[in-house]
Amino acid sequence: MKITVVAKAKKKKEYVEQISATAYIVSVKAPPVEGKANQAIIKILAEYFHISPSDIILVNGNTTKNKIFSVPDSLINFQVLPKQISLL
Repeated sequence: MKITVVAKAKKKKEYVEQISATAYIVSVKAPPVEGKANQAIIKILAEYFHISPSDIILVNGNTTKNKIFSVPDSLINFQVLPKQISLL
């Protein structure tokens, strides 16, 4: 399954905000230099979805703020759980 992410790099607070079934806003502290922000986004998405970072692949948008990631199809009906609220 593919999800779209609007990346916000070099921010004070890290969070994931779901804006539709397959669209998210992800804020990370890492700067957008040498792929550091992309790696931070993968890490926070893995935490958010409770999956391994290796299950998330950046498909498109390596150098832009609008990105497309591939995630396991099992997340198709993903619901935010109370424990994940802290990542919002």
